[in-house]
Amino acid sequence: MEFIGKIQPIVALIAGVLILVKPSLLNLIVAVYLIYIGLYGIAHSGMI
Repeated sequence: MEFIGKIQPIVALIAGVLILVKPSLLNLIVAVYLIYIGLYGIAHSGMI
């Protein structure tokens, strides 16, 4: 999970800027981020 710890601030910054530029992207950005974190967590927990 070290990779996630390194990339989270970058993803958060990009998402924040995109939301400021186009607020309608909020739902899409949050959904994609949650799916990514969920799949990464499941894959690295040994469940798959």
